[in-house]
Amino acid sequence: MGYNEIPYLLVFLPLTVLLYSICPKKLRKVLLTFISWGYFILCSRYLIVYLIGTTVFIYCMGIRIGKVGEGIPENYEILLKKEKKSGVKDPALTPLRKRKALHHALMLITVIILFGILLVLKYTGFFASLLNRAGASLTAPKFLVPVGLSFYTLEAVGYILEVYWKRIPAERDFFGIALLIGFFPQTMEGPIARYGDTAKQFTGETKLFERTAEDMASAIMRIFWGMFKKIVIADRLNTVVANLYDGSELPHGVMIIVAAVCYTVQLYMEFSGMMDVVIGSARLVGIKLPENFRQPFFSQTASEFWRRWHITLGAWLKDYVFYPIAASRFSKDLGKKVRKKSGRYAAKLATSAVALTPVWLFNGLWHGPQLNYIFYGIYYLVLLLLEQVIDPARDAFYAKTGINRKGKGAALFRILRTWVIIFSGELLFRANGLKAGIHMFLNLFHDFGISRLWDGSLLTLGIDGADWFAIVMGTVVVFLYDLMTERGFSIRECMSRQKTPVRWACYYALIFAVIIFGAYGTGYSTVDLIYAGF
Repeated sequence: MGYNEIPYLLVFLPLTVLLYSICPKKLRKVLLTFISWGYFILCSRYLIVYLIGTTVFIYCMGIRIGKVGEGIPENYEILLKKEKKSGVKDPALTPLRKRKALHHALMLITVIILFGILLVLKYTGFFASLLNRAGASLTAPKFLVPVGLSFYTLEAVGYILEVYWKRIPAERDFFGIALLIGFFPQTMEGPIARYGDTAKQFTGETKLFERTAEDMASAIMRIFWGMFKKIVIADRLNTVVANLYDGSELPHGVMIIVAAVCYTVQLYMEFSGMMDVVIGSARLVGIKLPENFRQPFFSQTASEFWRRWHITLGAWLKDYVFYPIAASRFSKDLGKKVRKKSGRYAAKLATSAVALTPVWLFNGLWHGPQLNYIFYGIYYLVLLLLEQVIDPARDAFYAKTGINRKGKGAALFRILRTWVIIFSGELLFRANGLKAGIHMFLNLFHDFGISRLWDGSLLTLGIDGADWFAIVMGTVVVFLYDLMTERGFSIRECMSRQKTPVRWACYYALIFAVIIFGAYGTGYSTVDLIYAGF
């Protein structure tokens, strides 16, 4: 039962809001927990044991890690440095060393088990296939994978690390932990929430989202806005993308550009649209989830794009992979050695490469057990390192030519250049395997044939002219919305200031746009959520 399906929108969600509204406040977290588990059962049936098992596991381990950590003083590292400097072993530190070792071991065991379950369930077949290519002869067992496994595993690991680093106390409210990783709107596609984002709302420590009539109406309109992106634009493009990528013959020339652009637009409209549905659903029960997009197509560099796209995944990788590696003794020692031999700039590049490599390998592999996903991660790794390499040359170019780097022309050029990077990356990401992606990329320059854009070739991709018109006009509407948001104009705030007739006229316009122009009914089938498969 996806967030875009009628049973969720017209039965499950309204029933949940009704039960939540009549439930006593003290019992609401309990109610939401069982509703969330019920939703999980509807999606993955008996695989709910993985989610409940993970919940119980991190609840118990979090308390244990927190309790052991309480006995380690904040100045423990300072005491060790003093001991090392004096050259005399302090017997008073011996029990602290043992406690620190236990503290560290508990964290490692917990993280290894959590990631171990993810690797076994999701990647066993992939690793077996790689070994078979190297000459092995393995038959990998097939596992049923619970929905949202990749998302709730990262949330669970993040919570354990936060407790280990003493950034937060261990949560002793079981339902707070259960909802941290199992809250029903986040089950399929995130966002990847952290303890500070949601847990205190679930346990009642922070104020919930206001649930006045107008706020509820605004949350419902956000759901409709998400559905507009999904069923008016993304679902129509799904037919085009399937024909271009999954057809008997791979496209060439300008049709490869069409494939790359259509898939990128489809992915954005669906993923950001479903985030609107998710965030709107959560707000209907008083919970404010973190945003996952911030107008990514106005980015001027690849690194900026990833600060605006799938924000919660990027933040997770930055805080729990990049920073720990960048702050490690190995990175610091490497930086010192390179600085002595080649200077500060080379040292910065070396330490960045050491910290960014596991981030982008993780990013690629997290999306799924396919080589083209790993290559996609390497693609962005190379681009981000190149950005740092050419920084001095770029600055010198602007200084020598006198071009205003903050001017509109320069900004537009950088945005268009970033589009090329994004579309090229998504071409490789969507292709049916790494070989197919590289083959498509090379065929871009074979028999380009730009006339295919207007000679009727686009009408052979499974949709007609009316569908293309709906796609183009819908995309223009979303682009204008994002453009105004990028320039600091909040349409939601503007709507809230309008008189009731004007505001509700706009609401009805959006509702009827979804009903009239949505791709559903005869000739259309429900399109599965893309990110639910990652």
